[in-house]
Amino acid sequence: MKIAVTYEEGKVFQHFGHTEKFKVYEAENGKVVSSEVVDTNGNGHGALADFLAEKAVKVLICGGIGQGARQALAQAGIELYPGVNGEADQAVHEFLNDNLSYDPDTVCSHHEHHGECAGGNCSH
Repeated sequence: MKIAVTYEEGKVFQHFGHTEKFKVYEAENGKVVSSEVVDTNGNGHGALADFLAEKAVKVLICGGIGQGARQALAQAGIELYPGVNGEADQAVHEFLNDNLSYDPDTVCSHHEHHGECAGGNCSH
């Protein structure tokens, strides 16, 4: 199974639509067997769902995320775990051990940034 995390300097990046990199993990039998950092090549927002689908990603861990991107991920069949903070590697480890702390209701509206997004910690 492939798991992607919005990624910046080792941490979960907090705005899905503006992420420039994902760290993509290959997991088997509950353990990470490989990982790589991939550049989004300038793709943003809705196009990122297609980008992840092309890489056969099944799970996305991220910080803030907008409604449109949520819908695009759902259409691509990618499970979403938003509202995650901290180290990317640790988040994947926690996900694989069924103890990831996330907020399924995290929504980020990129039109109304005032330091924080409703329900999340989007920093734009």
